[in-house]
Amino acid sequence: MTIDRISSNERLSGAVTFKDLVFLSGQVPGDGLDVMTQTREVLAKIDALLAEAGSDKDHLLNATIYLKDIGSGFAPMNEVWSAWLSPGMAPARTALQAELARPNVLVEISVIAVRK
Repeated sequence: MTIDRISSNERLSGAVTFKDLVFLSGQVPGDGLDVMTQTREVLAKIDALLAEAGSDKDHLLNATIYLKDIGSGFAPMNEVWSAWLSPGMAPARTALQAELARPNVLVEISVIAVRK
């Protein structure tokens, strides 16, 4: 059984594939100023990694969304998230508040998908 690693370094891989499953590490934005901009950046990174792994957003099984401040970030993140998803293709999802790796990161998203 082959495990493929995409965009790897000494600490992590951006994506790992095993059989028809695709696991993405948590994706974080650059230095976008607000949660909507950061969410768009993160989803663009997810799109690119899924494509490289042979999948896309319509094949998501699960998503975990980490927000620095769920009180102020949940609604604007959801607005971008909902616009990004294809109708009827929403994955199972968890959203929670968390201390994130850098102070300017407002959102981090990890997903699991199946290959097309």
